Amino acid sequence: MSASDAAPPASPDRRTRTGRWRDQLIAFGWLVLAWNLFWGEFTWGNLLGGLLTAAVVLLFFPLPPVTFHGRLRPWGLLLFGGRFVVELVRASAHVARIAVQPGYTPRSAIIGVRLQVPTDLNLALTAEVLSLVPGTLIVEVDRDAGILYVHVLDVRGPAALAASRDQVRAVERRIVEVIGSDAELRRVRTGSVDKEFP
Repeated sequence: MSASDAAPPASPDRRTRTGRWRDQLIAFGWLVLAWNLFWGEFTWGNLLGGLLTAAVVLLFFPLPPVTFHGRLRPWGLLLFGGRFVVELVRASAHVARIAVQPGYTPRSAIIGVRLQVPTDLNLALTAEVLSLVPGTLIVEVDRDAGILYVHVLDVRGPAALAASRDQVRAVERRIVEVIGSDAELRRVRTGSVDKEFP
């Protein structure tokens, strides 16, 4: 077989369409799963309702494309889960101590942290993980600039603000270590940040 007989490579447009359909199919599956979880049980009626609801949502309210260029690293996922549980317990104990400590008034702050991998997926996952930990809450996301604005509890002085920023970047780094591409992983490990925010 000659080189001219070989099948031509897929065009970029075709690859883009294929990736878009794959992303839509994944979103469809997640919407169906979420629908059934909201109802609290898996039945044929809930499955049918989820299929119809997911189809209507994706047809009339199309989601923005969220592409995934990384790969899942099981060891990184295991480390992420263990570290998340430790931080969850520690933060819960800290918030509980503040709540029961007589006469103590915690000081709060809102900090802006520019993520090193400002993709939609990384912004969403980092914001979700931070919101699950007591004492931190996402108040705004600047998608264009890749900045998370985080409300942090019990902050006293510049050192505590710097530690809070480091915590956000550590969460981002651990997420990228689970699902990021090799280039994204190199980027978060260099620790370069363009700009600080008060």
